[in-house]
Amino acid sequence: MLKKSDRVLPAVIITGCLVGVTAATYWVLTQQNRLTEMPVGANIVPQEALLTISVSTDENQWQQLRQFGTVQTQAELEKNFRQWRDRLLTAYGYNYQRDIQPWIGKEATIAFLPPEINTNTTTNPAPTNQNQALLMVLPIADQAAAQQVWESKSQTQNKWISRNYKGTQIQETPATGNTNYSAAVLDQRFIVVSDHSQATEKAIDTYQNGLSLAKVPGYITAISKIAQPNRFAQVYLNVPIAARVAQANPAQTAIPQSLARLKENQGLASTITIEPEGLRFRSISWLNPNSQRLHRVENSAGQMQQRLPSETFMMLSGGNLQQLWQDYVTSSQSNPLAPFPPENLRAGFKSLTGLDLDRDLLGWMNSEFSLAIVPASTQAQQDFMLSLVLMIETRDRAAANKSFQQLEQVLQSRYQFKTQETQLGNNTVTNWIAPFGTLTATRGWLDNNVAFITLGAPIVERLLPQPTKNLASTTQFQNTVPQLNPNNGQFFLDINPTVKALPLPQLIPGQNILLEATRSIGGTAAVSDERSIRYDIFVSLEKEKSQSQSSENRENILTTSY
Repeated sequence: MLKKSDRVLPAVIITGCLVGVTAATYWVLTQQNRLTEMPVGANIVPQEALLTISVSTDENQWQQLRQFGTVQTQAELEKNFRQWRDRLLTAYGYNYQRDIQPWIGKEATIAFLPPEINTNTTTNPAPTNQNQALLMVLPIADQAAAQQVWESKSQTQNKWISRNYKGTQIQETPATGNTNYSAAVLDQRFIVVSDHSQATEKAIDTYQNGLSLAKVPGYITAISKIAQPNRFAQVYLNVPIAARVAQANPAQTAIPQSLARLKENQGLASTITIEPEGLRFRSISWLNPNSQRLHRVENSAGQMQQRLPSETFMMLSGGNLQQLWQDYVTSSQSNPLAPFPPENLRAGFKSLTGLDLDRDLLGWMNSEFSLAIVPASTQAQQDFMLSLVLMIETRDRAAANKSFQQLEQVLQSRYQFKTQETQLGNNTVTNWIAPFGTLTATRGWLDNNVAFITLGAPIVERLLPQPTKNLASTTQFQNTVPQLNPNNGQFFLDINPTVKALPLPQLIPGQNILLEATRSIGGTAAVSDERSIRYDIFVSLEKEKSQSQSSENRENILTTSY
């Protein structure tokens, strides 16, 4: 007869095995789910890719996209796709609708490989090859159709040269300058196409045993947080590579400067979906494994939009202005491309006011804040069309009042401003009046711990008391600004009135065309953990006004482009 302990032991072993099998099965299934969330070619695109874009090949999604924008924006979009077509497909004699569409999978991936950088220079690194290689990964959904096209093109075009690379057959054209087009089939599952033969070889190496996009530290985890089942596109920016390329670029524009400030980040990714009123971007950034910097997990914003009037044009809010400044100072210390060096800002503030920026001003700005643009009232003639409104929550009202008093003394003694206290209901506000008698600024308290300053048009009566119809209650704000709860800050921009009232700087080519097609933009940021931050953005778009041509008869952009 078995002893009790002898009977228990097999049961324990069996139970342990069942638990182990269950855990292993769960792990495999979750890993498979994560892999299905990855863009096509994530195991083919080399890890050093600068930018990767995966886009849907679904004609219905492209047709939805064509409903947005103006004739000009649609023409610009089609022009960009024609450039890709001419660079990779037309050069081979391929037509997308005839040669690609019958066999391609649900999405295609385009990767930009960076130019070679000479890191041995004594000063800044310099690009040894100015051209980026363009790599396209096309998944095969119908092997028979793909093989038929592949073989027919290989036989009919004499300019093709065939060679073997590590067991994979590469078809390529003779080199023309720095370019020679090449293509290869990987395991009858993918076709890779590139305008540089070395990029095709890198893709083969990566697919066989190399460091792929999927092996970028934190990539799979980050993508899983922004995955959407019916995505239109997914974008990944390799921030360290982008910063290195930007630093090697002699033309230091605003965008390279911004990338250099983010060099401690490992990546920035975004999943794009098409919705009835526009495009939604679910985005995430994460730090690289070697970064010594960690994010402070603090999501305490979300109240300022309730204090602003409903007609507010623009609002930017954050959870902690003091922390934002400290983060900027830290990131600028090792960034020679910082557009506003902290020391210069400190020195400038000291010269203008005689006050210490960190101690006298930012020292008490350690809670939620917002910066907004509010239009002047239309009921009376105003000297200013707009008012710039700064709101700051503080835990130290006494320190804030001391700073305001010091600042007012400087305005009076150095710049001949007059200060005048006014009673507005139960609240006392202080007006700062310029030498020529124009009311230029007003400051006060919205309650016990929220200070405000308005600059420009007088709008204080629309802030005090707190407006019943506030910005947060408007349909446009609710439909535009994504709701991440809790969050660390939000952004809202009503395009049409802002463009009419403000001369916006030219930041990107074709900016005016894009603005004409956009109604509003909303964004929300939230610190996920010490190493990642979520950014959700919604762009509300105008819809095509001309309905003369039915949607059934329109060709999608992908088809017309290729």
